[in-house]
Amino acid sequence: MRLIRNIYIFCSIVMTVEGEAPELPEERELMTNCSNMSLRKVPADLTPATTTLDLSYNLLFQLQSSDFHSVSKLKVLILCHNRIQQLNLKTFEFNKELRYLDLSNNRLKSVTWYLLAGLRYLDLSFNDFDTMPICEEAGNMSHLEILGLSGAKIQKSDFQKIAHLHLNTVFLGFRTLSHYEEGSLPILNTTKLHIVLPMDTNFWVLLRDGIKTSKILEMTNIDGKSQFVSYEVQQNLSLENAKTSVLLLNKVDLLWDDLFHILQFVWHTSVEHFQIQNVTFGGKAYLDHNSFDYSNTVMRTIKLEHVHFRVFYIQQDKTYLLLTKMDIENLTISNAQMPHMLFPNYPTKFQYLNFANNILTDELFKRTIQLPHLKTLILNSNKLETLSLVSCFANNTPLEHLDLSQNLLQHKNDENCSWPETVVNMNLSYNKLSDSVFRCLPKGIQILDLNNNQIQTVPKETIHLMALRELNVAFNFLTDLPGCSHFSRLSILNVEMNLILSPSLDFVQSCQEVKTLNAGRNPFQCTCELKNFIQLETYSEVMMVGWSDSYTCEYPLNLRGTRLKDVHLPEVSCNTALLIVTIVVIMLVVGLAVAFCCLHFDLPWYFRMLGQCTQTWHRVRKTTQEQLKRNVRFHAFISYSEHDSLWVKNELIPNLEKEDGSILICLYERYFDPGKSISENIVSFIEKSYKSIFVLSPNFVQNEWCHYEFYFAHHNLFHENSDHIILILLEPIPFYCIPTRCHKLKTLLEKKAYLEWPKDRRKCGLFWANLRVAINVNVSATREMYELQTFTELNEESRGSTVSLMRTDCL
Repeated sequence: MRLIRNIYIFCSIVMTVEGEAPELPEERELMTNCSNMSLRKVPADLTPATTTLDLSYNLLFQLQSSDFHSVSKLKVLILCHNRIQQLNLKTFEFNKELRYLDLSNNRLKSVTWYLLAGLRYLDLSFNDFDTMPICEEAGNMSHLEILGLSGAKIQKSDFQKIAHLHLNTVFLGFRTLSHYEEGSLPILNTTKLHIVLPMDTNFWVLLRDGIKTSKILEMTNIDGKSQFVSYEVQQNLSLENAKTSVLLLNKVDLLWDDLFHILQFVWHTSVEHFQIQNVTFGGKAYLDHNSFDYSNTVMRTIKLEHVHFRVFYIQQDKTYLLLTKMDIENLTISNAQMPHMLFPNYPTKFQYLNFANNILTDELFKRTIQLPHLKTLILNSNKLETLSLVSCFANNTPLEHLDLSQNLLQHKNDENCSWPETVVNMNLSYNKLSDSVFRCLPKGIQILDLNNNQIQTVPKETIHLMALRELNVAFNFLTDLPGCSHFSRLSILNVEMNLILSPSLDFVQSCQEVKTLNAGRNPFQCTCELKNFIQLETYSEVMMVGWSDSYTCEYPLNLRGTRLKDVHLPEVSCNTALLIVTIVVIMLVVGLAVAFCCLHFDLPWYFRMLGQCTQTWHRVRKTTQEQLKRNVRFHAFISYSEHDSLWVKNELIPNLEKEDGSILICLYERYFDPGKSISENIVSFIEKSYKSIFVLSPNFVQNEWCHYEFYFAHHNLFHENSDHIILILLEPIPFYCIPTRCHKLKTLLEKKAYLEWPKDRRKCGLFWANLRVAINVNVSATREMYELQTFTELNEESRGSTVSLMRTDCL
């Protein structure tokens, strides 16, 4: 038991929920899979909740009565492909819910029956029973639907015990069959009968009785060892109680004459649909194909699929005609390596022809074929090359559905195409068709498949496909989505895996009826041109197949692999009109802001000051402090308004310039250099003066040049100390009169850092004394006086000529 318990650990347990089970709705079901584990005993530790147990492909040889007691909810038990030799169905007496029991492919020789009332599927096929393992208890299983049996001998008495059961399927899987009592199979009451024969078994009687047994008959493993009866004998066989309407023969290995016999026999039975698949035949044909009797039949469909030839000594033309002369509705010959097909010279009743997976060529359509009832033609996986030939053939038919996929089809512009107006569905995928194919299409086409071709564009002159509803052009070389101006009814479009970079706006505007679009796996270029396409999924009713994982950017490289839905394309950068409006608005705002600043803050004045300061700063950097000191010529430079010039000349200068020459004053009108600009002269005067005296009044603050002089004096780069400015308040100045650019002057006035001219003349002496103290500086006399005298003489000589160049306001 320890070994079994260790093995059981490896059993995979899968939980499933079956919400549709009528017996136990919404019940959780447990599947335990212990298949293919070389188990010799049923595991003892099965989970009690197990409903499905798979013990197939093990080494079980015996079942104990207690093996399944613990799994009372068991519904499905699979015990196939083991070595069980004996079975007692009482083993499952506690499994009241058991519905499915598979014991096929064991070594069972005997069965002890026990009534399992709920059992629906029981498979005892491919075992070693000598006779059919059926007894009276089996007839009491009224819910049984599918029954699999086997036995070396079949007798009527065996089936009579279950003749009253209405079975859906009876499966007879034989390892050996040594005896069959004729008339046994018709006793069964089943809808479908499937017989798998052992090798070298004569199936003729089983076929005849099988046709009398069920509506659907399938027989597998039919070989050439069977003894076929002659046509004369066949006519004498009684088939009055024939039931089969669908007959399927699988894994057939016969001579051609044997297959001929089967066709002839089945032709006169109740079979309407006859299918032979996985057939191998050969040998020399001795029978005359013209002897086939086409009369008295209800046959509607014949299918030959997966046909292989060993040695073929018959005339193929006669074989083809044998099949096409059959006056039936549906004929399929597929996977037969058939190089050609012939039709009779008279009209036939074929409505459905399927010649897929052969090697048919254009020769098929070079002869006149009369198919006045043909509606479906399937020719995929052949070697057809010319589309126009197919159209000429189809034009004489009422064809509706045409499959020409996986051929070598091409179409040239100079080839004429003539299709019937009845064609509504056409598959032209996996060919070599180019853009010209759109000139060779039926007018009434509704569903068109052109995937995996060589199409680069959908011509705009394609105006005759007004009925087109579905178009598949995936896996081609399209560089843009086709417009729908000529496809007004198009509702489904597939352009997957093309070379589309940026779908044009024409598709978005003209394809309003498209409800399903598959454009995934294209090398999208994520630029503004793609914006409208990205919005299709969000703002339209179009269902984008594969969205969003199949829609990724290929270009630009920094966005490669990014999903389209994650790409942000700003509206302002993609809308030209909006971009122009935005730029104009920004320019207007900036212009208004600059104009406001110029008017309110006098920015041009600041810029001029900044430029002049910059030039002066560069010049000062190249000059040492000693050189700057040697350049000083005057004790003070006086700045004043023209309106205050009388006070300056009558009061200020006479009291400062004494005869002893102790204080040297720099006046603008005295030392103006006509070779320099006004601003350059001002900078020069301030540079050559140790102090700067400003005569303040309401007139001063209204004068621009006075502001200029104060600005440079305040930002003086020629003096290390900070007391080089002397303010004289001649008249009181209201603060509201001071411009905003003179905020430093306003600050000094608030701090009362100035000398105020007294209104009382008796206090003037103290005023002059304080002023002299403020400007008292020891200026080197020798060199200064020499240069000053030289400059004065030159100035007096040119005084007359410079008057016109002086300042207009600060003189």
